[in-house]
Amino acid sequence: MLSSGSVLAEDVQKLRKDLRLSLRELAAALRVEPKEVAAWEAGELFPTKRAVLAMQRLREQGPGAVAGRKPSAPSAPPTGGVARLGDPAFWRVVQKLVAHPALFDEVAALSEKYPEPAPAAPPSERQDPESG
Repeated sequence: MLSSGSVLAEDVQKLRKDLRLSLRELAAALRVEPKEVAAWEAGELFPTKRAVLAMQRLREQGPGAVAGRKPSAPSAPPTGGVARLGDPAFWRVVQKLVAHPALFDEVAALSEKYPEPAPAAPPSERQDPESG
């Protein structure tokens, strides 16, 4: 996500959301003005390399890395299915699978030991959580 090449507005917004920080908190953690973070999120400016590196460190360390914030209790990881797509750990694994062909081969061989997942129910058969 955050490479020193280019950081998109969506990347900054996602980082802030993932870390559960306000715009001011992210700006303080990066030692920049809030208006600068707002400009990054609006796509009006791009962060400096120093800011990108600082954002990478924050992403790796999580919400507890921000001064004055208590680390939140670890939430239960998503159990599977579409919920897994919101898990940063899932995407770290995907990145490694894409970057390392040997790892992909190992995982592909390992996956043969597991049954195929059941297909998702068609939308017409899914129960609406609000209807009971």
